[in-house]
Amino acid sequence: MMESNLSVEDCDEMADCDGADITEKSQMIRPFQDIPSSSNEVHFTVTKVTDAEHQNHGKSGGIARVSQFDTIDETVEFLKPNGRPSTPNDTLTSNSITALLSSKWRDLSKKIRDYGEKTRFRKRIVSKWESLNYDIIENELFWQEKNKPNIKRQLMLQFIHHWVIVFFIGILTAVLAAAVHILVEKLAHAKFHLIQTYLDKCFNEGCLYQPALIWAAINVTVTCLGSALVLYLQPLAAGSGIPLVKSYLNGLKIPGLFTLECFIAKVGGVVMSILGGLACGKEGPMAHSGCIIAAGLARGSVKLPCGKKRLKLHSGFQDDHEIRDFVSAGAASGVSAAFGSPIGGTLFSVEEAASFWSQSLTWRVFFAAMMSCFFTNFLLSLYHGTPNNLSEPGLVRFNVIPNLSFSLIEFPVFLIMGVVGGLIGAAFVVLNYKLTVFRNRYMKLKWMKVIEAGVVAMVTGLVAFAMFVSLDQCTDKVPYDADAIVAKLSCPENQHHSLSTIFLATPEGCLKALLHDPYGSFGPVTLSIFVVVFFFLAVWTYGLGVSSGVFIPSLVIGAAWGRLFGIAVVHLFPGNKDLYAQEIGKYALIGAASQLGGVLRTTISLTVIIVECTGNISFGLPIMIVLMISKWVGDFISTGLYDMNIEVLGLPLLPWEPPALCDTIKACDLMNSPALCVNKIESVGRIVDILKNEAFCGFPVVNAKGLDYSKPEKVRGLILRSQLLVLLKLKIYSPSSLVQPNTVTLKDFRNYGNQHLKIEDIHITDEERDYMMDLRPYLSPNPYTVGPSFSLPRLFRLFRGLGLRHLVVVNDCNEPVGMITRKDLAKFRVESKRGLIKVEELNIATK
Repeated sequence: MMESNLSVEDCDEMADCDGADITEKSQMIRPFQDIPSSSNEVHFTVTKVTDAEHQNHGKSGGIARVSQFDTIDETVEFLKPNGRPSTPNDTLTSNSITALLSSKWRDLSKKIRDYGEKTRFRKRIVSKWESLNYDIIENELFWQEKNKPNIKRQLMLQFIHHWVIVFFIGILTAVLAAAVHILVEKLAHAKFHLIQTYLDKCFNEGCLYQPALIWAAINVTVTCLGSALVLYLQPLAAGSGIPLVKSYLNGLKIPGLFTLECFIAKVGGVVMSILGGLACGKEGPMAHSGCIIAAGLARGSVKLPCGKKRLKLHSGFQDDHEIRDFVSAGAASGVSAAFGSPIGGTLFSVEEAASFWSQSLTWRVFFAAMMSCFFTNFLLSLYHGTPNNLSEPGLVRFNVIPNLSFSLIEFPVFLIMGVVGGLIGAAFVVLNYKLTVFRNRYMKLKWMKVIEAGVVAMVTGLVAFAMFVSLDQCTDKVPYDADAIVAKLSCPENQHHSLSTIFLATPEGCLKALLHDPYGSFGPVTLSIFVVVFFFLAVWTYGLGVSSGVFIPSLVIGAAWGRLFGIAVVHLFPGNKDLYAQEIGKYALIGAASQLGGVLRTTISLTVIIVECTGNISFGLPIMIVLMISKWVGDFISTGLYDMNIEVLGLPLLPWEPPALCDTIKACDLMNSPALCVNKIESVGRIVDILKNEAFCGFPVVNAKGLDYSKPEKVRGLILRSQLLVLLKLKIYSPSSLVQPNTVTLKDFRNYGNQHLKIEDIHITDEERDYMMDLRPYLSPNPYTVGPSFSLPRLFRLFRGLGLRHLVVVNDCNEPVGMITRKDLAKFRVESKRGLIKVEELNIATK
């Protein structure tokens, strides 16, 4: 059972109507008990770390300590009978050296293991992240708008408006995907053709330094330009953007995520990243780009760069919950355009991105994904001269793999591949986390990040060149892609270097070669070296200050070691060599799916995406099993890559389910108390002081007697910080003897809400500080309230299901005694690693 230093009786005392303010929350130690796996009991403790402990632990915040057996090193001194130390013999000296080396190795391994755990980059929630207002404010202005005589006509037009915007989201995402794909393919083909020409020429003439310098120079120049574009225009465009999109759809406000600057940096950055030779893909950035298109179309206006002017497109939607639904459609459209998988894109939006779903939203999201897939297919087919064939439904197509069948005897091999994918995927996440921590600690300046991106691009090009020169692997197999660029080097006539179709191609072309090139195109030595090299390059690349995705690198790594499994099967069963040699692509596909599942930890959407990409539903069962096993194995070691990025950023994300082992935690344990209240008729000076000195974004409104707040009164409503800023900006106040102006409308709140007003930007004179502001027409008169004994799981479901931003805690007399926000719930995190459940209460930090 769970115990608490603060009992239910204490909570009941807090609920008494004695008017006493609650000055601080109790600092508690709450023991937790896990379900024992054996007869031994395992106890878990959640603690809130003090300031001294916080400094000793690298400012990492509250850390949950799991009971375990610590190794105690004892120094044993051998004494003579007279009490003096004895001279050790050879055996003793050997044992002492062994013990010393063992102790040093334990210390080193412990430092490596605790490198990420003792930093401030994962064990905290950053306080700057605010929540979106998904809850509708039903004040007087809202009801005036709903009581208009033409409300039925407006509702019908709004319904049509929804579907028109969703339609254009799909079309514009398809146009963007096709344009990026064609541009990348054209420029990349010219780049690799130039490198191939110099490779073949200089190999015979002894000037191999020329292709090496050309390769490195192109990579460094293009990558540095792309990194500078991202970092100096909009840093939020770095990476795939999916962790940030997922957090936004969960209810977090992330300013700048869906701006025109971010769109330019994202699209231009991903083109330059791929042309720069980095181990990345454009599929993740396509999902983010689709979200930016969706947000811009939904709002009906776009803020122009380098100014405050906005380009008006149409009378769009301004409510956060409506924008959220369109962004979900944009994410699905981006994935659908990337893989030609409308159902998979819809499920990806459900499983990995969106936190709020409904039946009507499902139809609109699927419609947008289908439009995106169809128009991408049409545009690419038109580009290839077959507009009636419609043979290019997505940017990345696995295409039909011949002999894609399986027998029950192959399932043990598939199970082993699932385990391998989970292990390699977990290693990818762990290594990238260590690298991310290093970057956040020591590489904070933008120019340093640009230089790092250039170094990675240079190393990528030089490593590829070194493998070309050092590995003498020739093959006479015809590549699957008829437009593939091949280099001969030292190969005889009618043969080419086997690394040509891997390194002289975009990451998508490399994936197609590994999936479709015939047996014998790549030797086991070549594949083994390629897997190791590309794995570390992909780990190093993800997290750079460039626009890049992790889908394609993970698929390439998995396809490479999947072919190794296929080669092993061919050698293990020489009697069926010809049969298994023809099915080499099947094992590459299984390896690609396993690797991607081990990195991202998604199952349903990836299964559907891969099945739609291959066009073979009968092979869905082994793909699903492999994805499940790789996810389970990966979860046993670490979290998924996107979840790791969210934790490093300190985003207060609320998962699908409430934290386990927290049933006895009450609202009185979590709330911020005392509640900072405002009067329904408040002085301008006090409102300005509150907005300047307090970081809260919502305030309970009470009917205080005069301006005396020493005695609590019943809660009358809730008003947001953004509403108060708009009222101050429009000067909706007056002297107490005059009637307050009532010129503000609901449209004003929506328009100014998008401008991110700050109290420092609003000028209030000394005379105006004595004016009074009537908040009654603008507050939400029926806020959600709970009692002090409300349990954490019920609080969590209330926040998660309704998309709340604030929750007022009241006593039995309906007097506000505290406030609960998203961060108060998100700081409780439950992790299951290596078979143990760990409960953490994180620290809320400023950065």
